[in-house]
Amino acid sequence: MDFKKTDEWLFEITPKNKFFSLNFREIWQYRDLLMLFVKRDIITVYKQTVLGPIWYLIQPLFTAITFTIVFNNMAGINTGSIPPFLFNLAGITVWNYFTSCLNGTSDTFKSNAGIFGKVYFPRIITPLSIVVSNLLKFGIQFFIFILFYIFYYLKGYNLIFNIYILFFPFLIASMGFLGLGLGMLISSMVTKYRDFSYLLGFGIQLLMYLSAVMYPIELVNNKLPKFGWIIEYNPVAYIIETSRFMLLNIGQVSILGLLYTTAVTITAFFIGLLIFNKTEKSFIDTV
Repeated sequence: MDFKKTDEWLFEITPKNKFFSLNFREIWQYRDLLMLFVKRDIITVYKQTVLGPIWYLIQPLFTAITFTIVFNNMAGINTGSIPPFLFNLAGITVWNYFTSCLNGTSDTFKSNAGIFGKVYFPRIITPLSIVVSNLLKFGIQFFIFILFYIFYYLKGYNLIFNIYILFFPFLIASMGFLGLGLGMLISSMVTKYRDFSYLLGFGIQLLMYLSAVMYPIELVNNKLPKFGWIIEYNPVAYIIETSRFMLLNIGQVSILGLLYTTAVTITAFFIGLLIFNKTEKSFIDTV
């Protein structure tokens, strides 16, 4: 029987022996699979629901209303000249993108064990598709935010975009890659320690209160100056605060803060990818 030589094959699949591996060329070759996963994530989640994609709108709107009643009307948190509902909606919209990426990617190995055990493709495609598909969800929610922005503007509120709005896509990309990096790290640990999957829900709820979603960072610095640094050095809190500064011209932003956020995001992504690549070699034995 006549077999082809190794150098005649189009592709050669070999174990990853490098300490760190991110093959952009291979990811590009599997771009069609990436788009299929994106389509799967978008369609299957709400395929058998009555309201369908409308759930993308219900969650942030009801959460913003609840935050407005509890934190602004009852607790008396002041948002200045910005309507409290719009203030909360801005923070929730950005926060939801981060949590969607983190929750989706944190269960990569467990939920895709059947596929990973049967066919080869770059495993990074799966969590990456979650980050991309959640961009659609974010786009829908951000569109709703713009509609309310226009509504309050027509009612006479002094709303104006900041010039730094040009960097808003950079913040969203940072939020996505931060969620991707942390999600890959958690997904790798869940293969051996299932406790992390139970702690994730509690951890996200706690992180929300430490991420300035429903209050400005300045409020913490004024009332709890000893603990303000916990919020201020939280990269998620800084991204949300900076997003509100860009969209609503409230709060403040600094170049050092942007550099700090970028450094944390890059570090989390590379550490997550490193552990992810190491885990994919043997996860099928423990998942």
